[in-house]
Amino acid sequence: MSQQSYTNATQSIDAIANGSQSFVSTKRFFDDIHFPKGFKRCGDFTNKEAELLEIHGHALKNLSEGTQLPCSPDEDQFVKVAQGLLSPMAPMELLWAKYTTLTKGKPFYAVVGTIHMPTQSSKVEIEIDFDDVEDDPDEEVTEEQ
Repeated sequence: MSQQSYTNATQSIDAIANGSQSFVSTKRFFDDIHFPKGFKRCGDFTNKEAELLEIHGHALKNLSEGTQLPCSPDEDQFVKVAQGLLSPMAPMELLWAKYTTLTKGKPFYAVVGTIHMPTQSSKVEIEIDFDDVEDDPDEEVTEEQ
């Protein structure tokens, strides 16, 4: 990332965090299920991203779920991004896309040649009725002759 684009991104994040009336939330957002140590301590978000998620997370979640109506053009564009109609471009949209990607979980890649043992519930047990089995196989041969 060039210095100019980094500066522009930082300024837009600061503008959203400080002066914007978009994405207003009355309480802090925490996701104890996916990030039990918090956003700052999980290692996936920068301190600024973690702070923005905590401050604006409830508004972002409500807008993406449809329980809150957008009240600004920024929020309206965010709803379209959350629905998948547009690609994320604004810092808050990129941050929410990063959050939702991380909450889906990290993919599991198995090593080639790894044998996955079946679970106990999928074992097939075969019952043999011992009354049907002959005790002495030689007796059978002599009777046939």
